[in-house]
Amino acid sequence: MIFIAAKFPVLPQHADAWPEISRAFTEATRAEPGCLWFQWSRSLDDPTEYVLVEAFRDGDAGNAHVGSDHFKEAQRTLPAYLAATPKIVNATIPQDDWSVLGEMAVADRD
Repeated sequence: MIFIAAKFPVLPQHADAWPEISRAFTEATRAEPGCLWFQWSRSLDDPTEYVLVEAFRDGDAGNAHVGSDHFKEAQRTLPAYLAATPKIVNATIPQDDWSVLGEMAVADRD
């Protein structure tokens, strides 16, 4: 899978509205057949920073995402709400879902 983590520095005046500002892009991306997940989180250290964790089935799915109309629309519209260019980590890894974090295993709670 293609695994991506990106940090989005949102302008302070738009930080609270970012989930709504990015909603159409988020929903369209989640509907892509090759999207495994597309999840936003807000930084606990910086309330103007959002972290996007996304994964696509393979390179073809990643290319389809970047070539989609909603991605192109996001390229045109979302930068107006950003304080700087987002930073990204992008890797191809040999799995198709989250792995269990064994070092933090939780005993059965039944």
